Amino acid sequence: MGAWSAGGYRRLGAAASAAAALGGWAVGTLPAHDPWGLWVPHGPLVSAAGHALAYGGLTLLVVAWWLYGRAGASVRHTLVTLVWWAAPLVLAPPLYSADVYSYIAQGAMVLEGHDVYSAGPSVLDPAGPGGDAAASVGGHWTDTPAPYGPFFLILARGVAWATGGTIVPAVLGMRIVALGALVLVVHSLRHLAREHGRSESAALWLGALNPLLLTHVVGGVHNDGLMAGLMLAGAVLALRGRWVAGSALIGLAMTVKSPAALALLFVGVLVGRAAAGPLVRRVAKGLLAPGLVAGAVALGATLLGGTGFGWLATQGVAGRIHTALSASSDLGLGLGHLLRLVAGTDPDPVRTAVQNLGLAAALVLIAHLAWRSATGRTEPVHALGLALVALVALSPMVQPWYLLWGTVVLAATAGEGRARSAVTVLSAALVYETQPSGSTPAYGFVLAGLTCVVGVLLLRRDGAAVGTAGVPGPRRPAEAATETDRGASADRGASADTPVADTAPGTRTTAR
Repeated sequence: MGAWSAGGYRRLGAAASAAAALGGWAVGTLPAHDPWGLWVPHGPLVSAAGHALAYGGLTLLVVAWWLYGRAGASVRHTLVTLVWWAAPLVLAPPLYSADVYSYIAQGAMVLEGHDVYSAGPSVLDPAGPGGDAAASVGGHWTDTPAPYGPFFLILARGVAWATGGTIVPAVLGMRIVALGALVLVVHSLRHLAREHGRSESAALWLGALNPLLLTHVVGGVHNDGLMAGLMLAGAVLALRGRWVAGSALIGLAMTVKSPAALALLFVGVLVGRAAAGPLVRRVAKGLLAPGLVAGAVALGATLLGGTGFGWLATQGVAGRIHTALSASSDLGLGLGHLLRLVAGTDPDPVRTAVQNLGLAAALVLIAHLAWRSATGRTEPVHALGLALVALVALSPMVQPWYLLWGTVVLAATAGEGRARSAVTVLSAALVYETQPSGSTPAYGFVLAGLTCVVGVLLLRRDGAAVGTAGVPGPRRPAEAATETDRGASADRGASADTPVADTAPGTRTTAR
């Protein structure tokens, strides 16, 4: 397989994606009721075949992605490959999560005048618009208020209105939003890579072709893709001196999911650096101006959406749900139960205290990264990517797709090194953490752990062979500037199976 061209890996990945999607028709996150009769449960034999297709396809997709990153594909070839790999997932039922049903139900709630920030989807009439979606929501989310901002609920309401909340067209409507987010991510990755002197194709490989993004943004229809796309686009504008427009886009990203607000801190660093006048004035402008712009946009979205300001109070609702990927929650839960056995204390306050300590540690790391970027030791957007990874790692609730928050940034800013290697290996591993049906089996963690071990061993082997990390890395600024022209020129004179290499295997390049 190592002798294949990038075109061979493209075809392998497309077949793998098709297999995963086909398996999803049998064992995906199927709705409780589909009036069209398309996404319905099947018998045990079909389910067994579906599981084999879904997991076999997923594994081949990860393998194809890993090897494609070493094939030296041009930007154009990578973009076409992204289309090939994403296309089979577009018409599949939701995969790996039931969150899209919550989105549809919450959009129907807004449409019918319910307060999405004080009640959950269970308030919908089972026979009315969004009723089938509400019945398909995961158990602990049925009565949970929406943790999403007003801009996203405007989109969800539009989908619910256009489709009447009918399951299949409503899911496909939300998937169109997710595909638009993917386009925005791709566009922003290319520009961010140019701004940082990195390889565009390497950025696209890690940030867009990533199997974690394909499965959870295209397949799972998570709104994290929209948040990330808007945030990245805002960062691009801020880097080019258009910080007002950039802050406005980040304000929209905040009104999808609140973690995007972290980007304002690092945009503030850019603003402060570019400002004139005394130090106090520059610092004040950097700290306040982006936030004021984003706040004004958030206010406008809230008033336009008509959903009220309850979203500011529901940002912590997800933290009440335990997820095994949260180190602080696991540690707090274990310590709490240990103290209950020893001293008879209530474990909940102990868990909360440890979770708060984790968040405090994340804030310290974020402040440190902001200081490094303000003093010129770390590029601000690169520091943003590291800060987002730190926030996820130390949060009280962690889902596999949360890794994408920082990964899409680091894909365009990180050179060869531990940060890029870590998010690469974790991206390959975390696709196994949830089943196509959205549940979280114990064997998923075993598969993820084994993938981490294999990924680390492969990187070490590649590093020992060529004297550098095995992950597709950065390029020197002069090379990056000519990459697109070279790729386009070569693509005109070559077949799709003979793409022009961005970085020859083993090439040592500048690290950041």
